[in-house]
Amino acid sequence: MQHTALFLALLLTLPCFSETIYLTTGFSFKAQSHVLQGNSIVLHTATGTLEFPQSQVARIEADEKISSPAPSAKPTLPDLLRAAASSEGLEPELVESVARVESGLRPDAVSPKGARGLMQLLPATMAELGAGANDAVSNALAGSKYLRELLIRYHGDYVLALAAYNAGCGAVAKYHGVPPYPETVQYVLKVLREYHREKGTERAQNQQGFNTPNATD
Repeated sequence: MQHTALFLALLLTLPCFSETIYLTTGFSFKAQSHVLQGNSIVLHTATGTLEFPQSQVARIEADEKISSPAPSAKPTLPDLLRAAASSEGLEPELVESVARVESGLRPDAVSPKGARGLMQLLPATMAELGAGANDAVSNALAGSKYLRELLIRYHGDYVLALAAYNAGCGAVAKYHGVPPYPETVQYVLKVLREYHREKGTERAQNQQGFNTPNATD
């Protein structure tokens, strides 16, 4: 666990986010700063830049500066996941919920399809995102990065992003929404239930407001 403690300490020293970006879709995420370029807004984050048309950004709010706590001598896996989520400007509860459903918080988990680690990434995805096969830290970071990419791709729609995380973007495109695969439907519901449990809300049982097309569509 020593390497985890070291990397967690490094994660907690990542540049602090100072703004919250609210899109017109209702999705929000963290950024360090922004600049206007013509009709676009360029956002600077810890891992690069993002560009959105001004029409897609509802508002930008400055965050209060909060000092980071000193890392624990024995960081837990949820600590690691939350640090990884923060590095990508995501809600920690969302990333932890995905990991709980994906792997049961087991860094050594391997699925029948070959997905590995806390965030259950396939080898090709791990290679693309630079994640080590047996490294819990890089797996958490890569999974958070991939989830963030999906959320941006689907304009902050948690349901579609989670469906794509489970079944792939191709399946979501094919069915124009959540694929009618029982595994994927149950996966989305499980993650959302866990997410709302982590957030302390009571809406988890009602998060079934998405349509699943017939498999023959």
